[in-house]
Amino acid sequence: MTEPRWCVGCHDPFGRDRALTVLVEDDLVLLVPPPGASAVLSAQQTRSLGAVLDQAAGRADEVRAG
Repeated sequence: MTEPRWCVGCHDPFGRDRALTVLVEDDLVLLVPPPGASAVLSAQQTRSLGAVLDQAAGRADEVRAG
């Protein structure tokens, strides 16, 4: 089974399009930044990230519960 994966659009400090990747591995949520380890998010992108993190936390809770 593949791990759940989400991508949230963002920009790097130079304005280039990038993406944050959110993964669930076992009962852990991993946030993978774009190359350069910086992400600049608009208010809407931040809301999208919050929604994705909530979904990922739910998946991690399901794994932990068994």
